[in-house]
This record gives sequence, C-alpha cells and structure tokens, in this order.
Amino acid sequence: MSGKTVTRADLADTVHQKIGLSRQESSDLVQSVLGMVSESLAQGNSVKLSSFGSFLLRDKNGRIGRNPKTGEEVPIDPRRVLTFKPSQVLKEKVDAGQSKG
Repeated sequence: MSGKTVTRADLADTVHQKIGLSRQESSDLVQSVLGMVSESLAQGNSVKLSSFGSFLLRDKNGRIGRNPKTGEEVPIDPRRVLTFKPSQVLKEKVDAGQSKG
C-alpha cells in the first residue's frame, strides 16, 4: 500500500483477507470501529489505541489573526481541535520504514 492513501475499503478488504469475514461483515466491522472512535471524540473523550497512538482533543483560545492578503486583523473564534500523538511503537515502525527506502 506504499505511496497511496488507505481508505475504509482498503481496511475492510484487509480484514476480509486476514480474518476471513465476508466482505459485508468486514465493512461493517471497520465502520463500527471508526464510528465508535468518532462518537467518543464527539462526546469530548480522548481515544487511545495501544501500540498505535492517541487522538486527543484540545481547546484553543480565541485570538486575533491577520489576513495575509490584506494585512487586516481578523478575530479567530475559540475552537476545539483534534490532534494525534503517535505511540513510540508507531514512531519506530515509521522510522524503520523510512530508513529502508
């Protein structure tokens, strides 16, 4: 899968091949897992996937920004942002994959 974006269909296909569930069951499983992650984040909870990483919510304060085209000051509203912090295992795996290439 190098050099391309991994999609839900790719994940479902991998589940189908490795576990042997039907294509529909694999698709439903992937959809269910992603739905649980999304729902948990929407409720304000962080999500930690062992040996992969953590999805964290962070509140950012409002501030004054600047329109780069006009230089005009523009207020930026406070907002909640989603961040991802990879685990050490994932970092090492990515680093090992990069040094091979």
